[in-house]
Amino acid sequence: MKKKRKELIYTPFEKYYNNLSNNDKKKIDKFFLSFDRHCLISKPVKKELKNDFENAILYYSNNNVKLDDALNYIDSKNLGGFYTRPAVLWFPLDDAAKIYPVSMEKDRMAIFRLSVYLKNNVIPEILQMALNFTIKRFPSFATTLKKGIFWHYLDITKRRFDVMPENDIPTQPIKVSRSGSQSFRVKYYKNRISVEFFHVLTDGYGGMEFLKVLVTEYFRLLGIKTNKNNLVLDINEDPINEEFESAFKKVPKAKTASGFVDKVAVQMDGKLSKTKPCKIIHFKMDTDKLKSVAKKYNATITSYFLALMFLASKSATEEINGDISIQVPVNMRKFYPSKTLRNFSMYCGIRLPISKINSFEDIIDEITNQLNVKASKDEMTKMITATKKMTGTFKFVPLLIKQPVTKIIYGFLGDKIFSNTLSNLGVISLPDEISKQIDSMDFILGSSITNRAGCAVVTVNGVTTFSINKMTVDPTFEEKMYELLTKDGIKVQVEGSECYE
Repeated sequence: MKKKRKELIYTPFEKYYNNLSNNDKKKIDKFFLSFDRHCLISKPVKKELKNDFENAILYYSNNNVKLDDALNYIDSKNLGGFYTRPAVLWFPLDDAAKIYPVSMEKDRMAIFRLSVYLKNNVIPEILQMALNFTIKRFPSFATTLKKGIFWHYLDITKRRFDVMPENDIPTQPIKVSRSGSQSFRVKYYKNRISVEFFHVLTDGYGGMEFLKVLVTEYFRLLGIKTNKNNLVLDINEDPINEEFESAFKKVPKAKTASGFVDKVAVQMDGKLSKTKPCKIIHFKMDTDKLKSVAKKYNATITSYFLALMFLASKSATEEINGDISIQVPVNMRKFYPSKTLRNFSMYCGIRLPISKINSFEDIIDEITNQLNVKASKDEMTKMITATKKMTGTFKFVPLLIKQPVTKIIYGFLGDKIFSNTLSNLGVISLPDEISKQIDSMDFILGSSITNRAGCAVVTVNGVTTFSINKMTVDPTFEEKMYELLTKDGIKVQVEGSECYE
């Protein structure tokens, strides 16, 4: 008796290919011959990447994009030589990044998150292709964290960097201990694209440069071209050495070093949540209205928000003595121009006795004065000098000994000298063609050990988003912030998550 012949099972792409004309089949064959020349890596990774190209072609076909246009959009020349060359590059950590891997715990890492909200839902197949083409432009991001004898370092890895649907709590630790693991992740949910970075890679400035390129490439793949500009890096231009240098080395040594040591600050009340963060809240505001209100107090947007945060922090604690201190990161590029995409930020602490925090008018001038002095070039240079001295002290201490000591010094004690954080990325400029496709952005800081909240601000398209990362379910802080903003006539649109606890 004859055995029944097994039916061939075709993949969706194979079915699509089989139904093409002979002429179109030749175009596809020629396209993937070019792909083979641009992808000289292990078979499993090559198979995954090829599948990405096939999925993109199917998307274009299903949406009536001509085959010639589709193949032009995803031309494999956009991979450059990234997947044809051996992985030989490695990068020592910059002075700011050195502390992050040695102070991290299993459930705590220095992660931050940048998100952009599109006018339409994200197309995963196209976002994946955008990442495939973008990553080569950021060699110091295409790395895996490794342990050296004295410090960690970044080793380039030639892998497929994947996009993932959002199905977890934001800013959770990344499993960097696995061989070849990446130190950032790209996620999507409905109309939102988010990138989460382990701070060893970059700071907010570098992270935003990456997101801008990724989004611009995403829209190019959808047929939205941008004119040549200086706002977004070109994915097909070779990165310059300055983009992944440690810019701290350029900063001259100050005569004195200061900035690390301070008194323990008052913490907001509320039981620390087991799930961190336990809630994310976004306050979206009209930028022009916000500016006009701040101007009324002769304040910048940063000092205006700081004043509100001091008042809200006082409302969120029953302490009557001690100081409230808010950490403010400072982009050093404004003092020492650099194109580095790695960490080049320091921070200062704005501090007020809790007994003197009574009204906005009482504290705004003092906050402005402190910000002008403490975030100045001179003071920040002193702090960089202190950072270099600190890392120099540990320079030849083996990592095995260094790690437990730095966890205590930087992790627990460093967190306790601040009550909260305010990081303002400022106004993000994008090409007009891209600005028309997005609604807003937001910026979320990672979880801290003892601080009950961390705050971050970003502005785009006339919308300023003030985001609060909560470590307690006690709602006092955010309720007071909302009350103070609306009292000043600022209309606030509140968005965010439900409580994760």
